[in-house]
Amino acid sequence: MARKKREPEAKPAAGWITTFSDLMNLLLCFFVLLFSMSTVDAEKFQMVIASLQSSLSIMPAGSMSIGEGEMVGNGISQLPNIDVFFETSSGEDGDSQGGKTEETETETDVAEQYKEQALSESEQMAEQIEQQIEAGGLQNQVEVDFNAEYVKLTLNGAILFDSAKANIREDAQPLIAKIGTILENYDSNVIEIEGHTDNVPIHSSKYENNNVLSMYRALSVADFIRDNTTLDPALIKSSGRGEYVPVADNTTEEGRARNRRVEIKVYNSYNSGGATE
Repeated sequence: MARKKREPEAKPAAGWITTFSDLMNLLLCFFVLLFSMSTVDAEKFQMVIASLQSSLSIMPAGSMSIGEGEMVGNGISQLPNIDVFFETSSGEDGDSQGGKTEETETETDVAEQYKEQALSESEQMAEQIEQQIEAGGLQNQVEVDFNAEYVKLTLNGAILFDSAKANIREDAQPLIAKIGTILENYDSNVIEIEGHTDNVPIHSSKYENNNVLSMYRALSVADFIRDNTTLDPALIKSSGRGEYVPVADNTTEEGRARNRRVEIKVYNSYNSGGATE
């Protein structure tokens, strides 16, 4: 009868494995406890946000979004919800950071200060431009207005163009030339030229509708300024808005005449950052 082989006994596990496992569990519990007790440093968090804004050229270094509005650079909205993200992230711990209300009030104060500074700069620019317009005898041909983003010069389209045409009239070219000379004082600012029309339908072999006509009119003014000034062409933009942004009633001749216009917007330094990048 064959003898049954004896199965080898299992070797006991090394004692250090049990000790090591216990140590890892204890370390895990320790770090979980630290994480659960940690709080976000609001000041450091705000510094991180400012650093990202500066490095990514979202706005000029250290700037923030304007309250509940959109973040603007080069006339283009960028990351419009970053201020909402900051409020939500920095206010999650509530009482541990002094309360979300305090954080919101602080950010509101910063936003208001930003708007006040931008508006003050636009106001100063508007006063300077008005003085130069009066000195050039253009006060009856150019309207000046401003807000926290830009100073706006409005020219009557009937002065600049013949009906259904986009070429600048010869007798209007000296007017655009004088305006170009004024704009040269703001050679680091973004300048945007917008064309507008009334709502009377138009269709020709060259311009299929009012929107196309307004685009060509804005481009004509932009090209004239580029060709006759020392301004950086990259800072001059043009666009056509057609009949979609009226400033008067299109049911009257007077209203339609006001709607046929060209607007030149000179953005202040707060809204001109990174335009050539």
